[in-house]
Amino acid sequence: MLVLFAGLLFYCKTNRQAASGAGSPAAGPPAASAASGTVPVEPGEAIRLMTTEEGFEVRLVAAEPLVTAPVAMIFDARNRIWVAEMNGYMPDTLGTGEEVPNGKIVILEDRDGDGKMDKRTVFLDSLVLPRAICLIGNGILVAEPPGLWFYEIDGDRPGKRVLVDPEYAVGGNVEHQPNGLYRALDNWIYNAKSSKRYRRYGGKWVIEKTHARGQWGISQDNYGRLYTNHNSQNLIGDYFLPGFGAANPNLKSVAGFNVNVVKDTRVYPAHPTPGVNRGYMDGILDAEKRLVNFTAACGPLVYRGALFGNDYGFNAFVAEPSANLIKRNVLTDQGYVVSGRPAYPGREFLVSTDERFRPVSLYDAPDGALYVVDMYRGIIQHKTYLTPYLKGEIGLRRLTSPLSCGRIYKIVPQGAVLREKPLPEQPGDLVVSLGAPNGWIRDYAQRTIIDRQLLHTEPALRAILKESKDELKRIHAFWTLEGLGLLRSDDVTAALRDPKWTMRMQAFAAVRSVISRENHKDFLAAFGRMISGEDTLSFPYIAFQGEILSRFDQAGATALLLKLAGRSPGNRYVADAIVSSLHDREIGFGKELSGIVADTSRAIYRQLGLAAKNAENARSGRNPAQLAAMYPKGASLFGTICQTCHGADGNGVPSLAPPLNKSEWVTGHKDKLISIVLFGLSGPVEVNRHVYKAPEINGDMPGIGYDETFSNADVAQLLSYIRKLWQNNAGPVSGEEVEQVRKRFARRERPFTVEELDRL
Repeated sequence: MLVLFAGLLFYCKTNRQAASGAGSPAAGPPAASAASGTVPVEPGEAIRLMTTEEGFEVRLVAAEPLVTAPVAMIFDARNRIWVAEMNGYMPDTLGTGEEVPNGKIVILEDRDGDGKMDKRTVFLDSLVLPRAICLIGNGILVAEPPGLWFYEIDGDRPGKRVLVDPEYAVGGNVEHQPNGLYRALDNWIYNAKSSKRYRRYGGKWVIEKTHARGQWGISQDNYGRLYTNHNSQNLIGDYFLPGFGAANPNLKSVAGFNVNVVKDTRVYPAHPTPGVNRGYMDGILDAEKRLVNFTAACGPLVYRGALFGNDYGFNAFVAEPSANLIKRNVLTDQGYVVSGRPAYPGREFLVSTDERFRPVSLYDAPDGALYVVDMYRGIIQHKTYLTPYLKGEIGLRRLTSPLSCGRIYKIVPQGAVLREKPLPEQPGDLVVSLGAPNGWIRDYAQRTIIDRQLLHTEPALRAILKESKDELKRIHAFWTLEGLGLLRSDDVTAALRDPKWTMRMQAFAAVRSVISRENHKDFLAAFGRMISGEDTLSFPYIAFQGEILSRFDQAGATALLLKLAGRSPGNRYVADAIVSSLHDREIGFGKELSGIVADTSRAIYRQLGLAAKNAENARSGRNPAQLAAMYPKGASLFGTICQTCHGADGNGVPSLAPPLNKSEWVTGHKDKLISIVLFGLSGPVEVNRHVYKAPEINGDMPGIGYDETFSNADVAQLLSYIRKLWQNNAGPVSGEEVEQVRKRFARRERPFTVEELDRL
């Protein structure tokens, strides 16, 4: 399942006790004996086993039997919580019964106003591993792999069902499939582990390509920039607003997207955690058997609730279920660059000594609290990568059961009195709420005005644009007009002249909503003036516009991009933004640029050359469909296991894995390749004269040889497929060759290193 499931089960004390000293979780209990099993605890005791940052407390919102195996939640207009329950996830270490349709979408309600949910309504049942939900208009989006469905809501019952995307989650195992369904500031719905975004216009759904980002969980800041992470990284973010830079498939990565915003990956559990999938490897655990760095980072949340105070105004929280903790990071931005650091050294915002505390998703809420979805279970590592070592740990401490637990908590300032308030409903109140301190309320007001098509609010929204000094209120009014279809081109050009950079940023993102054949010259002129006026913050955003401007005036768009390249030839962000608008026109643009920029070592030339080379490689590569006919099982396994990290084109995915295309590890010695796929590889690793290491890639590749469902013949087909795919041209692998390597290393539990492979 989630990102979290990258490897992670934990030792816990037999005699649990709360960590002492608020805000000092690094000082925890001594290591426990591994000889005894552990038991789940009831919710009140589970809270007692948590330690939070001083000044905060944890309160229970819901627990079993009201909710079980929760993985995602969302609030509705009545302050109720809709929850996706993934009840079928890993019933045992073999994953027996994962295909059973026992997942549910449920509605939780607090009828007596005491802050705890006391009513459960099943909206949908008989689902197989549902993983994401999003309320929109009169219905709800539900991700049930492989499809994405929209259900109309009829009195808390499902009405008409529409298939939005039959390929929402095709391929990838449970740990590596799209999720999130995050309705962002720009009115599009984005996902983690996905390169698609969704939007409904009237009754029709539109799907567009965007950057692939993240693994489990997605969030945004007040300006609409998106944040995700991978299991071994703290926080990944985009410097630029979503929807840009994905138009040129020849440019594999675009500077400013998928940036490692918080590089520090150190974690500080409150208790020994030796049961991680690779706990036996050097550097994974410290001398006290506690996890050293993230191994299951997930559910990032840029907190926007306002309840915590000004010090938490631009903070990102990240869950780490393998170490039973939640980390707090402090973010800053300068221009379009965002960076961050952990809030405090040597400790965490929240830790627990209960090994079944598995925070998987974090959320803002109507009341301003930080909500925590706790799957509360023992097994969270998926069978595909489950090592014999970890199977032994699970059996030793009887972690397979129970499977019927799940909790939702909220974190609040200590002693805070939170009374449930009805959410704004009247149009005037909704417009006022666009300026609420709580970002969740602002988002809700924007969504509600759009979903209810309250077109008569236009005058009030325009008044905010012209008169309000509240920056965030203006931004939400701007995007509310866009969502209603009322935003005009002069609104956008006016915003492009705004003295506030954050408002100009929004204007760039909205250009595609209003540009037309009739007005595109107005935008060309506006962008030209910004370049001449040295509005350097805008340069990358102007370059991103080249792709859409080319639809109306390719010559004018090219002239604009040449002018930009002449002003900033060495700026990687500008260079990549320019090249992102030049699909298959890189060489011609480079020739035109030679008369403007003589130094061919500058960033713009490097990126043009890289994209042109990628295009040539793609043209000379083999047809995947033909190879799939030869190796059908191999093609299927590649899509399920390999593609999510190594990319459909085999050229690798930033932050995850190196290339398979033209890799000497793929086309070289068969036994080395078989060993890597069966047992894994611990980096760094050199591919095509480039050394890949964390954080450029995940430090370790897990093997699949521990999953008995993959036969020797299956693995042989997979390897034969990738040895002929793209620009690879190596001979096939036989099932007998796989069997020989599997037998040779039958007792092996750890991944290979490059040095070990070189000795084969």
